[in-house]
Amino acid sequence: MSGWRHALLGGAVAGLAAAPYAPAPPLAPGAALALSAAAALGLAAVRPRAPGRGAWPWLACLALAATVAGLVAGDARVAAIDRGAFAGAPGERVAVRGVVSGVPRPQQGLLLVPLETADGRLVVEAPPPDRDVRVGGEVRAEGVVREPAPWQAGRLRVGGVTRIVSADAIEPTGRSRGGVSGALDGVRDRAEAALERGVPGPEADLARGFVLGQDDRIDPATVDDFRRSGLAHLLAVSGQNVLLLALLAMPVLALLGVPLRARLVTVIALIAIYVPVTGAGPSIQRAAVMGAAGTAAVLAGRPSRRAYVLLLAAAVTLAVNPRAAADVGWQLSFAAVVGILLWARPLAALAARGRHDQLSPLRRGLADGIGVTVAATLATAPISAAHFETVSLASLPANLLALPAVAPVMWLGMLAAALGQAGAIPVEPLNWLCSLLVAYIAQVAHWFGTPGWASAPVAAPGPAALAGIGTALVAAGALGARALARRARLRGGRAAWRPLAGLGAVLAVALLVPLPAGPGATAAKPSHGLTVTAVDVGQGDAILLDPDPGDPVLVDTGPPGTDLPADLAERGVERLAAIVLTHDQSDHAGGLAAVLRAIPAGGVLQAGAGREVRALARAAGAEARAVAAGDSFRAGALRLRVVWPPPAAAGRPSPGADPNQRSIVVLARWHSFDALLTGDAEAEAAPLDPGPLDLLKVAHHGSEDAGLPALLDRTDPRLALISVGAGNPYGHPHPSTLAALEAAGVPVARTDLDGAVELTVTREGASVTG
Repeated sequence: MSGWRHALLGGAVAGLAAAPYAPAPPLAPGAALALSAAAALGLAAVRPRAPGRGAWPWLACLALAATVAGLVAGDARVAAIDRGAFAGAPGERVAVRGVVSGVPRPQQGLLLVPLETADGRLVVEAPPPDRDVRVGGEVRAEGVVREPAPWQAGRLRVGGVTRIVSADAIEPTGRSRGGVSGALDGVRDRAEAALERGVPGPEADLARGFVLGQDDRIDPATVDDFRRSGLAHLLAVSGQNVLLLALLAMPVLALLGVPLRARLVTVIALIAIYVPVTGAGPSIQRAAVMGAAGTAAVLAGRPSRRAYVLLLAAAVTLAVNPRAAADVGWQLSFAAVVGILLWARPLAALAARGRHDQLSPLRRGLADGIGVTVAATLATAPISAAHFETVSLASLPANLLALPAVAPVMWLGMLAAALGQAGAIPVEPLNWLCSLLVAYIAQVAHWFGTPGWASAPVAAPGPAALAGIGTALVAAGALGARALARRARLRGGRAAWRPLAGLGAVLAVALLVPLPAGPGATAAKPSHGLTVTAVDVGQGDAILLDPDPGDPVLVDTGPPGTDLPADLAERGVERLAAIVLTHDQSDHAGGLAAVLRAIPAGGVLQAGAGREVRALARAAGAEARAVAAGDSFRAGALRLRVVWPPPAAAGRPSPGADPNQRSIVVLARWHSFDALLTGDAEAEAAPLDPGPLDLLKVAHHGSEDAGLPALLDRTDPRLALISVGAGNPYGHPHPSTLAALEAAGVPVARTDLDGAVELTVTREGASVTG
């Protein structure tokens, strides 16, 4: 009877996953573990000898004992992780020195570096240094301690981090850690260097992401293409990638005459070798465990064995870190493997038109790859919707089109990384072929990530709704897969596409139909698309971008002493996704403190964010970020991309420099609607060519601008907006600016004449009120 194994593992997984959220056990850990062990042994002694109804009470008690043990063990593990966290007081200025423990992440002009220090784990945020910051290298920094912003806290706490040090600079010391970790760092460094030999920079950066899970050097626009096209899982090694690699290796081993059991052992051995070659980071370890479990589960003959392997993988990963269950990467990997377990085989049989066992090994491998890709895509869609509030409509076709190149890229990359451990062996031919395949995948991501229909915003389901969706998908998948497999066997696959299409349609409708509101929920406001409001703040700028769904973004906060917070409250603004300060002058940033006191904000973005802005943001629990051309961020379906100033000009201004010349310019895009928000960056000083525009916010309150006529020729805006105060002493807007707009035939809206100007944008068009 194997049910007791499933009961033990299932209970242990439940207890480990619940440990971070459960109250402290009433018993001492040792006593509780001893009690659970005694209960398990006692139950084992009296277990039924044959399966049947009498077995269920025994199995339930066994699962309960395992759950208690999981809770106690998980609580002890969480406490151990938390004891390793840096605990400096917020606002304290500290000097830290430590070893880089994870891949540094660029974020809106700063570099976020996870550190292991003598005083505990923390993250340092600072401008990128001149030298590379590598995993395993020692760095030092000096800065102010702060708590993570609410949108950061959960993700950082998974890794046992509760504090961030905001530093002006981070300096590599040139030293590295030693021991086993240092040896693995050296292996990863040699693998990284090998992947970069003989190929262009963009392809080398993508290869690092595909093979080593290091996506920190990839261009943000490329990352956005991969995210919107549903291919983002390729940029960070996941259980799905490892599993796909393993399954597509099986036909090659079959061609070599390797028996089935030996193939399985060989593939799992290859996965075990892959972990140290890539540096053995936590995400790589998790991906390897999930990939090996998925491989064994898919090849296992009986469903009970597949479930056992899956539960074992979950128990192993959660025993290392019980908070991993809250990590989106863990959830996506686990969901992908569950979907593969339920659906991959029948979907592969359908792709093979019912002749799976009669195909050549390579064609069978392709059919298996299709089954794995479709199953993983469907299984992970609800989790992606819950975390990112979008559903990638391009995910399935993009993944299928990229499928033939994914495994060869991983094989070639792994081989180059392994050969690179001996520096004398040339790997350039392998890298050249790999770069062609990487470029092809990047092109697929661009094809499917660029169109406006690539992703659709959805309301994020709550935990109960998400659990209901997951249960429904598992049940529908199990029943549908069985029916599809039976029909494929009966019809030889000739009509198999019909039930498959029906299942796909049902799943798509289930994901896209909004969930009913629960008791006491307020009715959602009707979707209006995007509202762009130039708030009348006198001689200054304050432009509100409010997408539906999604939190609004405020570009500039006007001068001090205005009623901007009350105005935002009247417009229903309860939270801001971000505040963008185009530059640090009072008519654009003077109202920041008042806005932050009244309305919570996820972040404050500014070119070369200064100490005062960072202090105000920290006091309000917001994130202060320096941004420059090339940075981008989202709020619902609204995408904002910084197009000026260039990174070299975004730092601290030189004495006497005109701050307007480094004013941030943002290109805001909502589906096919484009708006250029120029701050005070006049066209003669900031040469831009963003393409045709729907809305141009005229720079510097309509001041004289010799470059404006050329900008109007390049962009042909449908509406120009001038944010300016009535009767201002500067003569804004300048007559030459108004003449240029009139000559170009561009209608103008002005806050000095019209008050607040509101532009309502829908998919059908736009309308202006003022």
